Parts: sequence; C-alpha cells; structure tokens
Amino acid sequence: MALHPEAAALLARSHRLGADPRNTNYAGGNTSAKGTDTDPATGRDVELLWVKGSGGDLGTLTAGGLAALRLDRLRSLVDVYPGVEREDEMVAAFDYCLHGRGGAAPSIDTAMHGLIDAAHVDHLHPDSGIALATAADGEQLTAECFGESVVWVPWRRPGFQLGLDIAAVKAANPQAIGCVLGGHGITAWGESSEQCEANALHIIRTAEAFLAERGKPEPFGPVLDGYQALPQAQRRERAAALAPLIRGLASTDHPQVGHFTDTAEVLDFLARAEHPRLAALGTSCPDHFLRTKVAPLVLDLPATATPEEAAARLRELHADYRADYQAYYDRHATADSPAIRGADPAIVLVPGVGMFSFGRDKQTARVAGEFYLNAINVMRGAEAVSTYAPIEEAEKFRIEYWALEEAKLRRMPKPKPLATRIALVTGAGSGIGRAIAERLVAEGACVVIADLNAENAAAVAQELGGPDRAVAVTVDVTDEAQIAEAFRAAALAFGGVDLVVNNAGISISKPLLETTARDWDLQHDIMARGSFLVSREAARTMIEQGLGGDLVYIASKNAVFAGPNNIAYSATKADQAHQVRLLAAELGEHGIRVNGVNPDGVVRGSGIFAGGWGAQRAATYGIAEEKLGEFYAQRTLLKREVLPEHVANAVLALTGGDLTHTTGLHVPVDAGVAAAFLR
Repeated sequence: MALHPEAAALLARSHRLGADPRNTNYAGGNTSAKGTDTDPATGRDVELLWVKGSGGDLGTLTAGGLAALRLDRLRSLVDVYPGVEREDEMVAAFDYCLHGRGGAAPSIDTAMHGLIDAAHVDHLHPDSGIALATAADGEQLTAECFGESVVWVPWRRPGFQLGLDIAAVKAANPQAIGCVLGGHGITAWGESSEQCEANALHIIRTAEAFLAERGKPEPFGPVLDGYQALPQAQRRERAAALAPLIRGLASTDHPQVGHFTDTAEVLDFLARAEHPRLAALGTSCPDHFLRTKVAPLVLDLPATATPEEAAARLRELHADYRADYQAYYDRHATADSPAIRGADPAIVLVPGVGMFSFGRDKQTARVAGEFYLNAINVMRGAEAVSTYAPIEEAEKFRIEYWALEEAKLRRMPKPKPLATRIALVTGAGSGIGRAIAERLVAEGACVVIADLNAENAAAVAQELGGPDRAVAVTVDVTDEAQIAEAFRAAALAFGGVDLVVNNAGISISKPLLETTARDWDLQHDIMARGSFLVSREAARTMIEQGLGGDLVYIASKNAVFAGPNNIAYSATKADQAHQVRLLAAELGEHGIRVNGVNPDGVVRGSGIFAGGWGAQRAATYGIAEEKLGEFYAQRTLLKREVLPEHVANAVLALTGGDLTHTTGLHVPVDAGVAAAFLR
C-alpha cells in the first residue's frame, strides 16, 4: 500500500533533521504529522496521527518506525486521564488508538504530538536548545533570545501531562512557533511540514547564535597546569594501556563493551578548571543520562601522572563511585522501584587522554560517548551565558528507574551467547580464521580481524559489519611489536580482549631429508613462537581486565598423528598442542580457559592448501589435487568432508558459555580419524 503523502513528507523531514547532529542526538526526539485518510472499515474519512514510535533514529526512520493512531480516540483520552500520579497508564491506552496493523509501538511522547493543535510537530534535543533549557535562568534567557515567538515550559517528566501542558501553552500563545522545555529540549510546530521544519531550525539556529554572541569565551574556566591533552601518540598509547583496567572496573556488575573518544571537545573540557564541578552535576536531558548514567567517573589526576598512579587511583575512585551510586539508589528508591541495574559507571573521563564509554554492545558504548559529548556541549552553552543547572537528582532517578523504561529493557531480545565478548582471531583474512570470525560476530562478539594480508583483513571486517562489529589489524605473528600493537588496537576499538584464537599458520610438507633448517625455523616461528607471543600478550590484557577469558589454539590432527613427509608442520602442531596444556595449568587461577581444536583435511577455502600445501599433500597420496577433500573424507569414520565452518562451530562450543568448567581440552574436528584419537 502506498504511503500517505503526509507520512511520506514526515519521513523526509525526519531524515533531514536527523542527518545533522546539531538538531538532535542519536535516537533523540520525535516528529509527527496529522492528516486525513480513508478508514477501510467504513469507507469514511478519518483523521490520523503519524508519529515516530518508540526507539529508532530520525535520520534512518522508515515507514515501519511510525505509529499511526486515530486522532479522535487519542484526543478522547483527555476525558479518561486519571491525573499525573497515574499518567504512565496512558501509554497502554495508546494501543486502543492505533489505526490498522503493523508499525511501531507508540512512545511516551505520543500525547504531546496528538494534543498540540498543529498539523505537524517536531520534538528535538539540540545542544543549543538544551543549553538554554538547563541554564539557571533559562526562562529569562529564552525570552531574551526569542521574544514571544518561543515560550518556556517548566520541567516536567515526559508523559501525558507534559502533552497537556504544551497544548495549553500553544493555545494561550497563538503567536508562538514552539517552546523550550526546561531541562529537556525543544518542541516546534507548523501547519505544513515545511513550516514545522523551518520553525524547528529557526529555534535551533537562533539559540546557537545567541549562545555564540552572548557567551563568554572560556565557559569552562582556565586551563589547569598538567591537565592539557597529551600528544596524540602518547595519548593513544596511554588510553590503550588503561582501557582493559577501566573496562574491567566498568564490568564489575555486568560485562561491557568499551569505546574510546579523544575529540578536541572532550580534551578541552577535561583540561579546564570547572570540569570536576560540572561533571559531578551530571547530565539533564532524559536521553542523555539514560545512556550515560547520572554522572561520570572522573580521574582526579593530571595527565602528567604515571600510568601506575592513574591505575591505582582509578581503582579507588571506582570503589567510591559504586558506593555513591548505591547511596543515590537508596535515597530515591521506593518499594515498587525496579532493582538497581548495576553501580558501575558508563562514562569514565581521564584528563589529557579522553573518554571511555561502555554499553552492552559496541554501538551502545559508542552512542553513550556521543551523548556525553552532547552533554559537554550543553554545559558549555549554559555556562557561557549563565550557570549550568540540570534537573534535580530525584527527577533523574524517576526517569532512570521509570517503570516504563524497565518494561522497555525487558522487551529487548535475549543476548546472544557471545554478547559483550571481544575476540581477536589471527589469520582471520581467509579460510578457517575467516569462518571463525564470521561465527563469532554472528553470535554477538566484537572481533579484531588480525592477518598478515591487510587487504584481506579489511575486506572481512567490512563484510562483517564495520567498526561496530569488526576491525582489521595487520599482524605478522612473529613480530612482538606488531602483536602488541594489535592488542592496543583492540583496546582502543572495544576496550580489551576476552577471546583469542591462535589460527595463523603456514604448512611446509616435505620429507625429512628435503626439509631445510629455514623451513623448520619458518614453520616454528609462525605457529609455535607466534602462538606463544599472541597468548602472552592476550594473558597480559585478560589479567589486567580481571574478567577471565578464553584462549583457543587451532592445532591439528597432526599434533597426535604421525604422518609421512610432514616433520616441520606436525612438530610445530605438537608444540601448539602442548602450549594448550601448559597455559591451561598456568592461567586457570585468573579464570582464563585454554583449549584447542584439532581439525583435519580442511581443504575448501583454506589459505594453506591454496598456497601449495594441497598440491604437496596430493602428491604424497598419489591423487589429483582437486580430489583431496574427497580423499580426506573417505578415510574418516564418518565419511564427511570437514569445512572451515565446522572448525568455527567447535570454537563456539568451547567459548559460548556451555563448557564453563572445561580447560586443557583438545576437540577433534576431523570427521573421525581413529589414529588421532586422544589417549
């Protein structure tokens, strides 16, 4: 069915508004349009409201993200409204106003859009508008900025009563094009989509100009000695060193994925004298603190502090933060409040270095950081013309622990087995490594694609979804410096590493008398030495995080089976197999499990076989190379060919949560080779 012209215009307007971060934050605000359509049940005209539903983002809004409601029914809810103490009940009533099937669930702001007497309404969260909304004298500043064209509406939690309030303000001020909502954002309206958009942009740009013209030049105060940003290379190195510790602290109650930001705005804020006071006040807009928590954790040391001093102080501050957050919860919780959701920070600020943000996945962590950047911009604007004065702590708690927000969290799908896990897979640009990376991402992990071939690694990372799911690093596993850099990249991208798969390898298949010392050294450098170096760096990160972890070695049937013309490869696989046992015994006290997978005959998609190994093995067995997979299958007990995805299945089985008490194990993935049975 064709989209109604008013709904189509609404989508186009939403996309334009949502494409510019100056207009609203990610997933923030909502837009609506009213129009007449034919009721298929009666054939008569019916007035409808199309409004952005719960969740979603204006910039990418689709028709399925709109809720369509009958306007007469929605407006009739005024007659049954039980009052502000029971206004949450009205959200369920919206379902009885829906028109047709499908579409999004109506959001808490639906009443605002339906009750305002205007054909089009935009509710947005621009930094400039929130700066006025959170200024101590915001009402006066709004009047100075806009005259009578924009009206001040005192803070009220989003809901049915706020919709009534704004509708009354518009009725009493026919000259107004919109309003500033105290502590919250802006709302604009118009009789056409074009007029509504123009009014919204006028409010936003006028507020921006007012703050720029009236604002003092250094609203965050003077620069503190020692708090200036470190040089970029030193800053990134310090961030990578601190990230696993900070992620471990932020994951005390629930595992988290991390994100790091060192934009100029963040670094300038942390260099200024007023940042401790302002950070302690917390954010104000409901969208902000729902994602950033009531306040961040701020390291109270200069950038000149040593990494050891910073780490020790972060541990102390984290303990204080948890105690303070528990006290905040206890101050405001009632008998029917949802249980505390965790007392760890979502935002950690380190002067001279930047901001670490955390969430249940990479996108959530990244967006939390974006929201705190919005909050910094809001603080700057408010302090430039007045004093930053966010909503009261009790109101923040009412929204953070809102029953409706709790219900939304409960409706979220069950996390995938590897959700919040960060994996690094060597040799992930092709073959078995690629299949493992694909499976780990499919099961919820963030993955670092480590490969000697930079082009292959980048292509795989892009195909797996890009930087919110996978990043590529170029790694020669014989090079300690490159390995260390790969783990630094993982720390900056995701906060650390929980799961490492030693898969990188080559294979040299020659008889003993034809195997050179160089062959032997190359084989052992890449697989035995390389696995050792990668595992050592992984253990450093995992121990610093304190979250346990998994090391998985892709060994081989040849680790236990003595085949012909294969001395260098099989010996190094036996080395890897024993590393599994040695490291399982050593790292168990840190909660790090070490296991292995012993594949055999993985021909299809294999980089090793494509590099000449297949031809060598085929010659050894006296068969055509293209028949090698079939040959390997027929010598197995199950008569089945082993594919890269079968090895990936074994990695998931070892790391996906069911084998929590298993370490030091080797899992054969060879379709049954009796000579390779473990004894």
